[in-house]
Amino acid sequence: MNKLRIFLADDHPIFRSGLRSHLAAQPDMEVVGEASDGAAAVQAVLDLRPDVAVVDVSMPVVSGAKFTEQVRRDCPAVKVLALSAHENQGYVQQMLAAGAAGYVVKRAVAEELVRAIRVVAAGKTYLDPDVAGPLLASRSRALAGGPAAAAELSDREAEVLKQIARGHAVKQIAADLDLGVRTIETYKARGMEKLGLKTRAEVVRYALHRGWLTGG
Repeated sequence: MNKLRIFLADDHPIFRSGLRSHLAAQPDMEVVGEASDGAAAVQAVLDLRPDVAVVDVSMPVVSGAKFTEQVRRDCPAVKVLALSAHENQGYVQQMLAAGAAGYVVKRAVAEELVRAIRVVAAGKTYLDPDVAGPLLASRSRALAGGPAAAAELSDREAEVLKQIARGHAVKQIAADLDLGVRTIETYKARGMEKLGLKTRAEVVRYALHRGWLTGG
């Protein structure tokens, strides 16, 4: 069985050691590297190309959001899963906008992290229940009676926005759908304009509201 290759980025060595031990005990996972600051983590991920990079939001040197932006730009196949003590919506939206495929709070049980890793590795989005609820509530209020609720997306626009919400890069979506990058950019722009969305975080919230993101 091919194991999921996991990279850990957290500046607390004891916490990181506990994560490493728990993940190493999973039959379908192996920890291939770790780092205690964001800059070292970026370089290590570029070298190792893991399947999933689990990163603390509050990393020294390079923040979790900046780490995510760089990894998603230079290694789009690597899924980034945010792990944080923060449940504040600002942190969640920042990480989603940067391209994270999931967000788990540190006080969650260890099995929640394991599930989240499997979900994002499968190309889906995972949001901890404690942060997903407020996101859904805020988006539902924004959608109620507004133009986004009545907007009609084409099948292609909907498919592209679903993939964007799942953290897929435009080049990856173009390859998956056998279309040009500029064509995907056009579908993305048109869909977001119809829905009145401006950021990836807003796309993710809309996708959650519509039930597009399954598995988490």
